[in-house]
Amino acid sequence: MVVDCEHVWREISNYLDGEIDPGLRISIEEHVRGCKRCAAVLDGARNVVQLYGDERMVEVPLGFSYRLHRRLEENMSSSRRGFLGWMVAVAAAILVAGSFELGRSSVFSRPTLRSEHAQPGSGVPPDMMVVITPEGKIFHASARCQFIQDRAHIRSIVARHAIQEGYTPCVRCMKEYLT
Repeated sequence: MVVDCEHVWREISNYLDGEIDPGLRISIEEHVRGCKRCAAVLDGARNVVQLYGDERMVEVPLGFSYRLHRRLEENMSSSRRGFLGWMVAVAAAILVAGSFELGRSSVFSRPTLRSEHAQPGSGVPPDMMVVITPEGKIFHASARCQFIQDRAHIRSIVARHAIQEGYTPCVRCMKEYLT
């Protein structure tokens, strides 16, 4: 099997770890004997593995980390930095908008009551049928309540929907459900 330089470079890690088949190993060794570039790459890779695996820590000079980060930032293209900056800004804007929308959702807010003096009926069974009028502000237990103003336009609705629309219970005919 004949291998070229690129094939050796691709397999160099597997070669050093001993994770290639014997035929490929022999081909790589023959190629490295005759190719100075590949021999240098192989020696360099061995040195890196040996240094990295050494238990002794190599201390870097004071300030090296700062200088390295500064140099990397200088070499990073400005368009990439600008793109990353815009992506962070867009993500933050989405989070803020989502938070406001979640805060405004009906899960966390109470319905706007039709009367500023009314209190919501928290003890009313949600599936109870009640009577409302389009112009009224309260719902009633039945159409016989004497305090219904517009008897010509009454309609029946479930208490849960009446509360969601901002109606409040009639304190006279629904007093048993109020606290």
